[in-house]
Amino acid sequence: MEIEKLKAKKSKGRKKQSKGKNLLDRLVKYRNETLRFLTNFAVPFTNNLAERDLRMIKVKQKISGTFVSFRGGEIFNRIRGYISMVKKNNRHVLEELKNVLMGNAYLPVGRGC
Repeated sequence: MEIEKLKAKKSKGRKKQSKGKNLLDRLVKYRNETLRFLTNFAVPFTNNLAERDLRMIKVKQKISGTFVSFRGGEIFNRIRGYISMVKKNNRHVLEELKNVLMGNAYLPVGRGC
């Protein structure tokens, strides 16, 4: 008798939707935002830039296991961040790294926070 009561409690409420149905619902709800890149060319097709920036760190961790020190990780991230910024500003990476070593770092004006 007690088992029947537990079964009755579990069957109440809404049925759980699948992940695909949840995605479809979100795409329908946010249709204009999802397709904005088609009408506004300033909007990128994806927002994967941040994920691409982090991917190199994950690859580095996989290959070597980890950074030898916390400071080594900081240095690696600083260099990768600068390279990423240079690429996003359509600059030549090797040329800009050479300029950094000569004391003439490229810093974009009017961007960011």
